[in-house]
Amino acid sequence: MSATTDSPTHTKDPRRAALCGGILGYYADQFDVFVPIITLAPAMIYFEPADTSKTTAALIAAAVFAATLIARPLGSAVFGYYADKVGRRVTTMVAVAGFGVSTFAIGLLPGHQHLGMGAIVVLIGLRFIGGIFLGGEYATAVPLAMEWSPARKRGLASGLITCTSPLATASIAALSLFLLSVMPPDGVHSAYVQWGWRIPFFIGGLLGGILFFYYRNNVEEAPAFEASEATRSPLRELLDGRHRRDLAQVFVLMTGAWLLTNVAAAVLPSMLKSEVGLPDRTVSVILLISSLVCVGTFLGCALLSQRIGRRRFYTTFGVVAAVAASTCYVLLTHLGPDDVILATLLATGVQATTISMYGPITAYLTERFPSVIRATGYGVGYSLALVIPAFYAFYISGIATFTGTALAPVVLLVAGGVLVAAGGASGPETKDVDMATGLTVEPRP
Repeated sequence: MSATTDSPTHTKDPRRAALCGGILGYYADQFDVFVPIITLAPAMIYFEPADTSKTTAALIAAAVFAATLIARPLGSAVFGYYADKVGRRVTTMVAVAGFGVSTFAIGLLPGHQHLGMGAIVVLIGLRFIGGIFLGGEYATAVPLAMEWSPARKRGLASGLITCTSPLATASIAALSLFLLSVMPPDGVHSAYVQWGWRIPFFIGGLLGGILFFYYRNNVEEAPAFEASEATRSPLRELLDGRHRRDLAQVFVLMTGAWLLTNVAAAVLPSMLKSEVGLPDRTVSVILLISSLVCVGTFLGCALLSQRIGRRRFYTTFGVVAAVAASTCYVLLTHLGPDDVILATLLATGVQATTISMYGPITAYLTERFPSVIRATGYGVGYSLALVIPAFYAFYISGIATFTGTALAPVVLLVAGGVLVAAGGASGPETKDVDMATGLTVEPRP
């Protein structure tokens, strides 16, 4: 099996090049996913009617975020199919170019005063299109990087790739803090609302272009893909027989992971403003601090999984998330705007005990599937589970009738932790799997 696009011939270290590509690609992916939550939130009045209620505004914000998440499974299935058929490298190039263009286009959008409600429709539509390409990026670039990584270093490689997620969040928070400081969002005609929010989207588009040329000039196809035998339909094989059971197990684990993620990444920032009463700039500082801490916890979790095994790690982490994250969140609901230090510590606790589980996730999911369906299995397994948690705002609204608005997210944290633990416990140990053969090998001393 071979890729249809000529590979570069001057790369001195193909392993390092593929890993660097995976790191840069994951950073760009996460930057584009989370930029609306932090950067666009203070400027949403640009897209909304002046009389929009808080409830409607919250649902619109959730729809903007969810549009990308819902589209990602489709992108993963399509791009994963071609990655398994024609190669990871060429499909990665198409995917990064696609999300770069769609993200850049968002930065050019007119607002409600020009398009009416059409402004929101176009915004959500571009986020959906971008989600397709983003789903394709991690279904292609990550398996390529992991196939180049030796078994004894896959945990570290995974951590280096995924720790760019909190790093991207920290970057967005720092950039937003700077922009909000120099141009406060004081009404729809303020500089930030009119054009300041566009800057991060232009940066996200630029990242896509940089990645395209990086893969074109530096990255080679992995030997594990070159040595594999083509299958007629990777998606059909994934859904047949034992691979279907593998996908179901991954689906349970990742559904829990995305429930935890949505509370930590999407609900927590708005909660710090609406429930704790902190201003936008203070929230940006807290997110910046917690994200930088999570860079370390991602790496720590990845290395821990390499030591104790992926199965034991996820089984334990799910329990920790259900208990520790929910406790931190409950304590946050009792704070006020003067409790900034304690709010920072607890918010960091919520994020560290939820999203840190992604440290070893790229290693684990690529180890779960053989080479002929690896990109499809990784991409679909990672993103199909996004769909149910993507409607978190509606679940919280329903749960709130029993628990109150402030405590409703705690139920999702507990449910997410339980699902992660159950998914981890029901799967095999994978850390010593050979990427080329799919067989477990004895670890090197």
